[in-house]
Amino acid sequence: MPSKILVCDDERDLARLVAYNLRKAGFDPVTAYDGASALRRIREDRPDLVVLDVMLPDVSGLEVVRQVRADPEIASTPVILLTARGEESDRVTGFESGADDYVPKPFSPKELTLRVQAVLRRTSKGGAAAAVLSHGPLEVDIDRHKVTVEGEEVVLTALEFKLLVDLMERRGRVQSRESLLDRVWGYSSFVTTRTVDTHIKRLREKLGAAADLVETVRGVGYRFAEAQEG
Repeated sequence: MPSKILVCDDERDLARLVAYNLRKAGFDPVTAYDGASALRRIREDRPDLVVLDVMLPDVSGLEVVRQVRADPEIASTPVILLTARGEESDRVTGFESGADDYVPKPFSPKELTLRVQAVLRRTSKGGAAAAVLSHGPLEVDIDRHKVTVEGEEVVLTALEFKLLVDLMERRGRVQSRESLLDRVWGYSSFVTTRTVDTHIKRLREKLGAAADLVETVRGVGYRFAEAQEG
């Protein structure tokens, strides 16, 4: 089955153009033209990915992402934000809201299609070597895409989950921001190393009692704590 992609933009011609190009690339696109409709379709249709404009007439794209991330049933839905504002501070705000990628306008349909393919690849749930990773209060069940801290489930986005698994699989070894960008984010010409810092901060906030397991190595990058003895 082709991946279902929800495209939401109040510029209807643009939304239809994006949908047309995604359909040509083998996806199954559906469209919405405001934030409320996008939220309803995400909950009802459960798309594999959402392409979402930031500047919507009712509920902003940023608020849509925040509401998606706050709902455990749809929190892992990957989201690519579209915006006419391309400053670094705007990209950081987009990532802090929980977006998986950020594409400034104007963009080429081919580039957006590549971004969609890249986000779907890196948020896929398969291909891990170990079914369950654990350390102290933290347990990650890769097959079930489930994270628990002290027995309580923690809801992560698909990208946050992949970032955590990447660090845990390389526990004790320092990972540079660049290497994390390459493995976790993949293709994305607008993603910067500051994006890694933003996602690490969000990840730690969600991990609570297990936050200190993700260590900062000043001037280099990040490391997941060494395995505990015994």
